[in-house]
Amino acid sequence: MNEGKVFDRCVSVLGRQIDILKTIEEAQKSVRTAVVNREWIDFDAKIHEITTLGEALASLEDERLKLFPEGEDFAAYIAKFPLQESAELSRLYRAMKAQAFRVKIVNESFAAYLSEARSLTAAYLEAVCPSRGGKLYTRKGSKVSQDLKSMVVNNRL
Repeated sequence: MNEGKVFDRCVSVLGRQIDILKTIEEAQKSVRTAVVNREWIDFDAKIHEITTLGEALASLEDERLKLFPEGEDFAAYIAKFPLQESAELSRLYRAMKAQAFRVKIVNESFAAYLSEARSLTAAYLEAVCPSRGGKLYTRKGSKVSQDLKSMVVNNRL
């Protein structure tokens, strides 16, 4: 394959990765907002969208890795292109990495929020019901997992 076609494929793959990462970031923010505001309508669809986007991104990453010779780093590889093309690939690669970093930050901050919410809920339940010894039960009296993935507290008397 000649350099022009390889360059065009690299530009295409990196551009699509950037677009998908931006869409993932927006979808993650949408999911976080939905969780914080307790808006569960279409929640599964939002999670499915992120999963589908993640699969598409993984496919593009495989395609991008196939474009580069094994064992050769990106900087050495793009140095073989003409200066203008090399600069364009470098710009796109940096933009893709920066967007991936933003997605990672959004994801980590959301994970921290969920972890804190779980800890707070567990501490609240322990303070309200110290006699239960850290155990959770269904309304029929069966013991349930303490992972707090899905819990509703009925505070009506």
